[in-house]
Amino acid sequence: MHNVRNITEDLYWIGANDRRLALFENIHPIPEGVSYNSYMLLDKETVVFDTVDWSVTRQYIENIEYLLNGRELDHLVVHHMEPDHCASIEELAFRYPKMKIISSEKGFMFMRQFGYKSINGHQLIEAKEGDTFKFGKHEIVFLEAPMVHWPEVMMTYDTTDKIFFSADAFGKFGALDADEDWACEARRYYFNIVGKYGAQASALLKKAAGLDIQKI
Repeated sequence: MHNVRNITEDLYWIGANDRRLALFENIHPIPEGVSYNSYMLLDKETVVFDTVDWSVTRQYIENIEYLLNGRELDHLVVHHMEPDHCASIEELAFRYPKMKIISSEKGFMFMRQFGYKSINGHQLIEAKEGDTFKFGKHEIVFLEAPMVHWPEVMMTYDTTDKIFFSADAFGKFGALDADEDWACEARRYYFNIVGKYGAQASALLKKAAGLDIQKI
């Protein structure tokens, strides 16, 4: 059964919560679970931002098919290649043969190294810092964020709705419906996952400061 959340008129959260795990990356306690965050934009063209962990792919596909309602999936934007972001790329590539995949040069290198053969035959579009893509009324611009916290990371900013898709930069532990203090879990996440890349995170913040960000 589908489980989606409307964020703006055209944008939906299509990810999933995972409360089965006791530890994140088999190290960090997550008593309130974790969420895998992916988004769908329904514009003149349809766009999915990132995918989810393989453990929740069945739910993920149900969410996508519900929102598409018979439409094609036109684009997949891949910001980050950790498994909780990218494990369902191949499934989407199998199901939507006309889908164009947009990622960084290193992102595609990782896909090939991970053995994602189903991307072959798809149009692969390499994005760089400052590149823009228009899907109808929505236009996104790409920002490079190497080592926040993997080398291939890119982020996007929707200039129409002023939404920043920030990969892992501003994450937190806990499922989306967890009853816990946001700041505490965000702080613990930053210290344990991103904090050792503080210089790179600071460089990203300087870029983000020039954007009129209304949502992350």
